[in-house]
Amino acid sequence: MFPNSSNLGRLPFLRKHQQQSNFFTKLPLNIPPTFLSHQQIIDAQFNFQNAVALLSGNLATIPAGRPQSLTYGNGSPVHLSDAPASFRGRKRLREQSIPEDVKRQRFHSHHCETTVVNQVVPLPEERRYSFPGSIHSPLFHAHYVPDLTSCVPPLQDSLFPRPIETTLPVAKDKLSQQVLALFQACQQQTCDLNRKELCRTELQREIQRIFPQSRLFLVGSSLNGFGTRSSDGDLCLVVKEEPVNQKTEARHILSLVHKLFSTKLSTYIERPQLIRAKVPIVKFRDKVSCVEFDLNVNNVVGIRNTFLLRTYAYIENRVRPLVLVVKKWASFHDINDASRGTLSSYSLVLMVLHYLQTLPDPILPSLQKIYPESFDPTMQLHLVHQAPRTIPRYLSKNGSSLGDLLIGFFKYYATEFDWSHQMISVREAKAIPRPDGIEWRNKFICVEEPFDGTNTARAVHEKQKFDTIKGEFMKSWQILREKKDLNRILPLRTTIQKR
Repeated sequence: MFPNSSNLGRLPFLRKHQQQSNFFTKLPLNIPPTFLSHQQIIDAQFNFQNAVALLSGNLATIPAGRPQSLTYGNGSPVHLSDAPASFRGRKRLREQSIPEDVKRQRFHSHHCETTVVNQVVPLPEERRYSFPGSIHSPLFHAHYVPDLTSCVPPLQDSLFPRPIETTLPVAKDKLSQQVLALFQACQQQTCDLNRKELCRTELQREIQRIFPQSRLFLVGSSLNGFGTRSSDGDLCLVVKEEPVNQKTEARHILSLVHKLFSTKLSTYIERPQLIRAKVPIVKFRDKVSCVEFDLNVNNVVGIRNTFLLRTYAYIENRVRPLVLVVKKWASFHDINDASRGTLSSYSLVLMVLHYLQTLPDPILPSLQKIYPESFDPTMQLHLVHQAPRTIPRYLSKNGSSLGDLLIGFFKYYATEFDWSHQMISVREAKAIPRPDGIEWRNKFICVEEPFDGTNTARAVHEKQKFDTIKGEFMKSWQILREKKDLNRILPLRTTIQKR
């Protein structure tokens, strides 16, 4: 169920008595990277553009020749298309309507979301993983498909189980078919993840010139199972084993990174911004991959919640389609931007998980209650990736369709959840009374971070924004209750074109 999970988010932290100054250098050797080559990505994007043009009947948009290349600092060629701007990067147009006859979907595709990621940039004489471990992993099979139909394969000598067919939920009614079709069109693809990984490897190479023992990790929606084709990339720069003061030390480190991006790397990094938030970040855009990134320093709780969310994503096959549609809906209605005082994507995911946990027949359990040893917040970080792979698929008695669950989601937050007195807790799998701490006072929305207990919705601090969010839940519930048509609250054709 967790393809390639031996590599994702695996951090080099040992017990105190095992720590050594040369820890970061003790990595398995001679394991070559297996992500797609630059030319494979170029060919895939070039062919995609041709296919879109043919399907839309606009042959004039097909480029006459092979796309041009843009290079990173090391001279590696990466695609920059001659096609019209609307086809560049992650926002490609697709002139196809959503199929209305999507039934039970079974497929075995090379367009799955998995890949080998977070590998160290190959050094001149050797190749290394970013993640130390006691087991040397075999090469990852390029056509691996995540296991959604059976128990998570137990830990074994081969950390990459054989490919297995993926099963999506049954979609019989129109609304469920629309949800499923939108998910299939917009879910993150292998080429999307590979573009982010190519950028990560180049940035790590450069950052290690300043911080030689650092490692750069891809985290968040790119790896947790809820990524879309237009998802930004989240990066965690781990500079040392101990915690970092986010107000002082992290800001200083990020100021150096920002300077690097603004000067030496300005040929392919544009618009770098140092954001002095509670967890400071550097925001930037990679010109080569056309992906927006957020980079933090030592915010390692992101590693833990990446694998917690990834477990929820794959133990029940209705979770990922529902989350994707809610994220797209929130984005369309302008309530999915923490920097503008609304909900972050992370908070939205937790809200969906919480709703699925609180149904009369729950679709999801509290993984932290059932498997406390697998999601122990004090677990050594280099072990975090292993525990979820032993967790079986959750078998719910609830047979609700995707359409009914979407309507129920809007109804729950429009009419049932008590915003004034309750806190959303995925850890407890229920709504719990708000704490009395200062972080929770005068907050309009309280969503508990499952590991560190902070409020992930603290950005919603204006009543006007809160009223807007509540209003969108209410309107969408009322519309879908009467007209079970997703287009009434989310224009599908436009959403698929943006992806």
